Amino acid sequence: MDPGSGMKEFEPRSIQRETLVDIQGVPLFSTTLEKWDPLWSFKARPDDLLICTYPKAGTTWLQEIVEMVRSGGDPQKCARAPIYRRIPFIDLVHPVLSGLEDAEAMPSPRTLKTHFPVQLVPPSFWEQNCKVRTIAWGSWFDHVKGWWEAKDRHPILYLFYEDMKEDLAQEIRKVAHFLDVELPEPILNKIVHHTTFDNMKANPMANYSTVPPSMMDPAVSTFMRKGTVGDWKDHFTVAQSEHLDVVCARELGGSGLTFRTEL
Repeated sequence: MDPGSGMKEFEPRSIQRETLVDIQGVPLFSTTLEKWDPLWSFKARPDDLLICTYPKAGTTWLQEIVEMVRSGGDPQKCARAPIYRRIPFIDLVHPVLSGLEDAEAMPSPRTLKTHFPVQLVPPSFWEQNCKVRTIAWGSWFDHVKGWWEAKDRHPILYLFYEDMKEDLAQEIRKVAHFLDVELPEPILNKIVHHTTFDNMKANPMANYSTVPPSMMDPAVSTFMRKGTVGDWKDHFTVAQSEHLDVVCARELGGSGLTFRTEL
């Protein structure tokens, strides 16, 4: 099967720089606004799993972990299609891929992905009598505080990238427990091996190398980058680091939410 089968090609020159618009206080692309009605009215199902992350916060890593846990550690099941087909990105509005259409056509149980903050998640996810399971991955300010607070009202597993890097097996156990999946030690070890950063980066079913170059050109930049913790030290001055510490203390103060910045 061609991993990109069903994709519509388009001319790169037809793509224009998008403008930002306000949607419930959140700046998003204007194309998202054009699709807002079907997005907001999206019908969740009771056995849906929604992976909610801030962009470039380890989303693909967590997606592959969830797929491996749900498949009983069988990498062949995860190789059936690229990850963007296995786990539709519901708020992706793009000429080549339509995550919303893919999600609506997918049989249950579905694993879905969004970068939306908590207030923009379609209401149907909260209307399933707490049967919808949501995994949130922490990253920044209003986004992370919203999901952090929502975990007290909904079945949400909140994970941290630094914890995953420090002890991947322990965090995979958390995911399995959250999904009510028994994970024998040999299967856990297989999942840990399959989802190391180097193996993920080399895996065409996870590294986005199968999308058309007109959408993402790996010769310009690979989708999966360094996968490290603490790389900020190679880019921030001491003054910039101190300023960010002040901003984080102000924005996250009182939330009980803290982040590690190095291991």
